[in-house]
Amino acid sequence: MISSPVLSASVSAALTQALFGDRLELHEPWRKLFATEPFRFREGLTPQERAALSYERLRLVNEALDSPENLVADVERLTALHEWAGPVDAGMATLASIHYNLFLGSVLDHDPDGERNLRDFTELRRTGTFLCTETGHGNGASRMETTATHDPISGGFVLNTPTAAACKFMPNTSSTGGPKTGVVAARLIADTKDQGVFLFLTPLSDDTGQPLPGVEIRRLPQTVTSPVDHCLTAFDHVRLPHAALLQSDHGRLTPQGVFTSMIGSPRRRFLHSIGRVTSGKLCMSAYSLGVTRHAVAVAVRHAHTRHTSGVTAKGSVPLWAHRSHHTSLLDAIATTYAATLLHRTAVRQWTQATGPEREDAERLVAIAKGWITWRARDVMTECRERCGAQGLFLANGIASQTAANEGTITAEGDNLVIWVKAAGEMLLGHFTPTPADDRTPDDRDLTDPSFLHGLLADIERIWHQRARTRLRSANPGNPLGRWNTAVTPALELVDAHAHRQASQALLTAAADSVDPGAQLLLHSLHRLFALRRIAAHSGDLLAEGHLTAAQVRQLPEAAEDLVTDLEQHAMILTEGFAIAEDVLLDHPINQPEGLEGYVAAGDLLSSR
Repeated sequence: MISSPVLSASVSAALTQALFGDRLELHEPWRKLFATEPFRFREGLTPQERAALSYERLRLVNEALDSPENLVADVERLTALHEWAGPVDAGMATLASIHYNLFLGSVLDHDPDGERNLRDFTELRRTGTFLCTETGHGNGASRMETTATHDPISGGFVLNTPTAAACKFMPNTSSTGGPKTGVVAARLIADTKDQGVFLFLTPLSDDTGQPLPGVEIRRLPQTVTSPVDHCLTAFDHVRLPHAALLQSDHGRLTPQGVFTSMIGSPRRRFLHSIGRVTSGKLCMSAYSLGVTRHAVAVAVRHAHTRHTSGVTAKGSVPLWAHRSHHTSLLDAIATTYAATLLHRTAVRQWTQATGPEREDAERLVAIAKGWITWRARDVMTECRERCGAQGLFLANGIASQTAANEGTITAEGDNLVIWVKAAGEMLLGHFTPTPADDRTPDDRDLTDPSFLHGLLADIERIWHQRARTRLRSANPGNPLGRWNTAVTPALELVDAHAHRQASQALLTAAADSVDPGAQLLLHSLHRLFALRRIAAHSGDLLAEGHLTAAQVRQLPEAAEDLVTDLEQHAMILTEGFAIAEDVLLDHPINQPEGLEGYVAAGDLLSSR
């Protein structure tokens, strides 16, 4: 039971510290900026007007920066921007990810000596975009068709789209937002030899925003995600100077056409070229975390202020008083804490990894991206439902962000695709399961955090063994058939690994907290998070001897007891998200005047 110490504002601050860590100062500027008037929700805009507004707001973000180059170089600071941008303007968050991470990050990564003049981009006189995906075959380097052919006479290149399938798909290349320059992925052809896919800095439009000669841009239909100016973009023998090629040790070409590389594999050269996609995964996860915390905070506050009938005809009670209403939201809080702390782990490992550690860190980033963005979908959908019809209004900060989150599931690597890759790596020697605990379950208790965490490791080990067994039993002469035999349990392994990593992050946060009240709450969230996962796999755990029959029977009661304990602390748990009060009160659903909030946001159609 959570009964002591008395939970207070100090607990809220300690929870914030647990979620944002020692670098809270990286988050605070964005938290404050996005609480100001220019970022308030505007009712009645068309998708085109919202897209234009997102570009205007991107310029305000750029003006607030001391140095765009420093932002790009600091992954923690860059992801912090995404956490706070999403709730106020999903389109702006998308544009920021493209301009700062994919575009400017790619250019700077290939220009360590700072020889390029980037002031047009750092001062946002030109917006940067990223053109990699092709209509016919996604990001696959082996099939990408766009070419950049070296011209030995000029020393430059001719950029060309040879087929309709080679059109670049969905970059934000329209005239909306002003002049654009892109980083374009294309096959480098030198002396008739294909050297693999490299990036080329390519002006797309003139100073008025109109396409330059040879650049063909067509707007795509509206998506259900953030209102960004997605387009099809093709090139008809566009001439580029030699300096357009983004070079480094992975590949260099002299103006005379002499190619050198420290990497023999064209595929590895391509992966080096698009290395910013890994930090992009962290940015997508960060966006999902920000909008998820926001949705949970809105839904929990609404449940405490909106009243409904109780079990008798007399009086009313807050929605939160009903177990049927608050249970799913408490689960959402536990998942959101776990997801936030998993992201902190992934960011830390990626920024600190060196040498062979980079591959493991990159895999965790991919796994975390899939798990966090999928969990965000589930949590935000639940929050929308718990807000009833009010959750459908864009002004209340859940519906549009839920739709926009679908983009994060696909961007920077489709979740299923990157999980399949991770699954293959984990099966083929890049993962060692945690050894089983020697103690029998009879000696353990469902209130013991280490026992619960160990059960999550047991789930991970079970799926690893299943996948390995199926892989070994399959026909080695049919590689696709063999992989199809193992892929389903292998994906379960990835999911189990994500859950265990999130559980560990929650446990670590609880252990590190110096506030007793925050410790109690974090441990309770961990128990609820772990028990839900264990219950879903209790059959396997019982069959393998990791749980007793009595413990399986106790699982529902253990979870119910936790819900009872946590029920009274939901508001302080969401206060730990540190969302600015002005931002929350901008939503009509959270305004004390109720209906008046909607009247102020909308148009008066009749005075009668």
